[in-house]
Amino acid sequence: MRIITLVLAALLLLIQYPLWLGKGGMLAVADLRDQVTLAHAHTDKLKARNAKLESEVRDLREGTGAVEERARLELGMIKQNEIFVQVLRKDEQPAESMTVPPPPPPPKPGKDGKPAAAGPTH
Repeated sequence: MRIITLVLAALLLLIQYPLWLGKGGMLAVADLRDQVTLAHAHTDKLKARNAKLESEVRDLREGTGAVEERARLELGMIKQNEIFVQVLRKDEQPAESMTVPPPPPPPKPGKDGKPAAAGPTH
């Protein structure tokens, strides 16, 4: 009787082996579920990045606001007749502007309509 019980217990274990450790077993299914969850998370990140890039492309195609913003931030450019003020921290170096500085203003005419002469320099 004891041998029959041991044989039946061994058969039960043999039957359980494919269920838990086999090719389509519970452990393999759990591992695949984890992989699917990671793939969904990665896909969601990529979808968010694509949506951001799509909106940026739309902004660049439809208006000048995005182009101006990129020119200001990435190239350090300013509009004509604009005054550029840069506040630096103690350890920061000034940014180099890609915009050509405007020419100096023409001299203002004097009271008689002629350009004012430069005064004596000391």
